[in-house]
Amino acid sequence: MILSRAPVRISMGGGGTDLPSYYEKHEGFLLAASINKYVHIMLNKRFEESIRLSYSKTEIVNNIKEIEHRIFRESLRYADIKKQVEIVSIADVPSNCGLGTSSTFTVALLSALFAYRRNHKTLTELAECACHIEINLLKEPIGKQDQYAAAFGGFNAYTFHKDGNVTVEPVRISEGSMMELQSNIFLFYLNKNRSASAILKVQNKNTKANNSDTVNRLHKIKEIGLHTRKIFEKNKIDEFGELLHEHWIIKKGLSDKISDAYIDEAYETARKNGAVGGKVIGAGGGGFLLLYCPKEKSKLVSAMKKIGLKPSWFAFDHEGVKNGFYN
Repeated sequence: MILSRAPVRISMGGGGTDLPSYYEKHEGFLLAASINKYVHIMLNKRFEESIRLSYSKTEIVNNIKEIEHRIFRESLRYADIKKQVEIVSIADVPSNCGLGTSSTFTVALLSALFAYRRNHKTLTELAECACHIEINLLKEPIGKQDQYAAAFGGFNAYTFHKDGNVTVEPVRISEGSMMELQSNIFLFYLNKNRSASAILKVQNKNTKANNSDTVNRLHKIKEIGLHTRKIFEKNKIDEFGELLHEHWIIKKGLSDKISDAYIDEAYETARKNGAVGGKVIGAGGGGFLLLYCPKEKSKLVSAMKKIGLKPSWFAFDHEGVKNGFYN
């Protein structure tokens, strides 16, 4: 039996510039930190010849092409596993929540499949295989940050070069500042998920068409990401809150689906009760609201609970994807 797990991530600046429609012309940059919420995969050789998959539903099929779950189907095909296997998927957070769960699932699944085939992959190769399945085969309008964050883990700066290569560099932040940052960041689930594809399709279309407003907003978001890295490496943690707020204002202009009256009300409630800044993680439209609150933390939590939002506690994760083997 093979157990594989990969962490989800929170994007800390520069999100959206990891899409090919942007980085192939302008080069992308973002910061992402993995957290201790995971997608878990359990893989075992099956006695029967069929394939059994268990996620939110269960599938038992005799042929890969019969599999309904697209990522399962294409990953099994890519790894050349055609029969006699059963795989169970469990996640610590809901799907479509903005934490990169789909790509994290793909990375964890591929890691287990490659281990099953005794086909060793580097972390970069694993991330690129996941990108290939999601972006090239399944034609998802997404970027590369989630796959790389799930594979590498930790708190990293990612540069997306015009040729598609990705440079991964650890953010040089002191241990004390990292602990302070973690204590000041809050995640509140907005009690609704959303389709990232629907939002990112608009961004992709506008970027490919060289829409000046969209491209200029992405330029500014990249600049915020670069500046965020500098303040972290200078241990000026409290400047992060204002940068988050600036980022959120710019990001909302990319699509009218990124925010709505409910999200705006939640964000303003947070700002009035101790949060310096924040944003909806991922493409927007739902999922998790990230907030930076250096003071009056209990005031913030109480105010958010009054509008039906409870904090989801987390810690930063310093490991990426990993496998365990059991006889």
